[in-house]
Amino acid sequence: MKNYVILISGRGSNMEAIIDAQVPGRCAAVISNRPAAAGLAWAAARGVPTAVVDHKASASREAFDAALAAEIDRHAPDLVVLAGFMRVLGESFVRRYEGRLINIHPSLLPAFPGLHTHAAALAAGVRIHGATVHFVTPALDSGPIIIQAAVPVLPGDSPDTLAARVLAQEHVIYPRAVDWFLQGRLRLDQGRVVLTDEPMGAGALIVPAG
Repeated sequence: MKNYVILISGRGSNMEAIIDAQVPGRCAAVISNRPAAAGLAWAAARGVPTAVVDHKASASREAFDAALAAEIDRHAPDLVVLAGFMRVLGESFVRRYEGRLINIHPSLLPAFPGLHTHAAALAAGVRIHGATVHFVTPALDSGPIIIQAAVPVLPGDSPDTLAARVLAQEHVIYPRAVDWFLQGRLRLDQGRVVLTDEPMGAGALIVPAG
């Protein structure tokens, strides 16, 4: 059975979705950079080991990355899952876990990288918005795309209503991507996503009805 580690900074709703989906692996730990992250209590209540690597205790980003990597490596994960982890990770950290570090972003990348994606989508007047699971690379929100979910932008949407619609689909696609990786069906090969035994057109894009 493969191990995976989840990194969170807050409530961790995507963490909950992954663990509740009973993906074919063991969640070896949930780690947060914030001691008060609500998701830590949720994970502990379900018997998942938890740890805190407080970024405020490190003198630099490099020192924090090193401390975080040391904690991750204690659990020997096959996969590191960023689930609402609100810290930008340095290049050496990303390279350390290259090909086994994934993230979810609340937009249809490459559109709207960074923060405030829902407000940006509304300001741009797009009719379709969504979420993307991708491998992490040193360039922010630019890694190879694994799976996406598209949702309509409705008349009268606010950033909050649009965010809720997108989040519901995040909870669908992130467990699916983790499941693929832990089954050995998903890998990164020379910068390209390889997904076996799955028609890419059917499996890598979710378009909800309505």
